[in-house]
Amino acid sequence: MNLSITGHHLEITPSIREYISSKLERVTRHFDHVTSASVVLEVEKLRQKAEVTLHVRGKDINVKSDAEDLYAAIDLLIDKLDRQILKHKDKRNDHGHEAIKHQVTE
Repeated sequence: MNLSITGHHLEITPSIREYISSKLERVTRHFDHVTSASVVLEVEKLRQKAEVTLHVRGKDINVKSDAEDLYAAIDLLIDKLDRQILKHKDKRNDHGHEAIKHQVTE
């Protein structure tokens, strides 16, 4: 997986880079068809914003979060992203099975 981390009005330290990559490993454990991820971290007055665009086969998933602490914003971002990945995975795996169930029960 290609990982790109950029910062707006913020310097990306090695500890932030390591924290993000370790958190993104959780997402790749659930869904291994991730080709690349682009993370943008931004400081806007008292709010810390985090945004990720995840490129998976067949779809791009974009998630945003903000908090007063940068690490809290990253945690919220990863939680949202994890839910989106699981939703995408379920949709991809369940495609067409509902129609078959309805035909059998009728």
